[in-house]
Amino acid sequence: MPTVLIGGGSGLIGTRLSELLTEKGYTVWHLSRTRDPDARYKTFHWDSEKQQIDQEAVDGADYIINLAGAGIADQRWTKKRKRVIIDSRVDTTLLLRDAIQRSAGAPKAFLSASGANIYGDQGDELLTETHPPGDGFFGVSCVAWEKAVQEVAELGIRTVILRTGVVLTTKGGALPKMTMPMAFMAGVYFGDGQQWMSWIHIDDICRMYLHGIEQENVEGPYNAAAPNPERNKDFIETAAEVQDKPVIMLSAPVFALKLGLGEMSHAVLDSVRLSVEKILGTGFTFDFPELREALAEVFREEK
Repeated sequence: MPTVLIGGGSGLIGTRLSELLTEKGYTVWHLSRTRDPDARYKTFHWDSEKQQIDQEAVDGADYIINLAGAGIADQRWTKKRKRVIIDSRVDTTLLLRDAIQRSAGAPKAFLSASGANIYGDQGDELLTETHPPGDGFFGVSCVAWEKAVQEVAELGIRTVILRTGVVLTTKGGALPKMTMPMAFMAGVYFGDGQQWMSWIHIDDICRMYLHGIEQENVEGPYNAAAPNPERNKDFIETAAEVQDKPVIMLSAPVFALKLGLGEMSHAVLDSVRLSVEKILGTGFTFDFPELREALAEVFREEK
């Protein structure tokens, strides 16, 4: 079976994707700062800051997936932190591009993550992949990221970009933070709670990467979210109902979010309503198209 090389393979999506690929019979390799040939997934060295990579990893890969990047919400967005967020995505992509250029044989496809927030705050508008990016930090960072991926495409390699919404899993990411107040009988939504949230079950986003590998008609950018986005307040209410937790619904005021989070408040206040007609047109089907069923599965796995 083909070999898939993953940058960021130990992260939230990478961990589950590695499991899914292995179940399907693929050989999975990881890139990491620490080389470990005896790990569950054979691990090769890379360091984007020093522009170092084990060339043999790229030479032996049939497909390459890059999920690497500094966490968006891990630290306050100082000027330095924003530079780290962009560089961690762009530099790893360009490092892989350079290694592909040196390789005797190119991979069959290169797949990369990107962010659904590339579009910025667009209210109730249903957003297709042709919609222009927003002019805030999310737009700027994702455009730089995708421009680097385009440089891989210019090598004649089929490239796929998945503009990923909020990934539903209890193992990390946004969901545990959003539902944490429910332990204290509070359901907290952001602002007026009417902003759209484009979400996706972790298994569906991983299956979308697999779809991108296996279907040669999949190329370019795709919105990676379930076909039924929800408004923030409705999302929180549904999460409480699925867990059978009585809560008092409370608003986190906009001014408080902006005061506490600064520019990073856009991560929870921007309204992003994605259309997924393009990925559906390639033959992809969702296992979890509805929020209630997706959350029920996620919380059931937690028990």
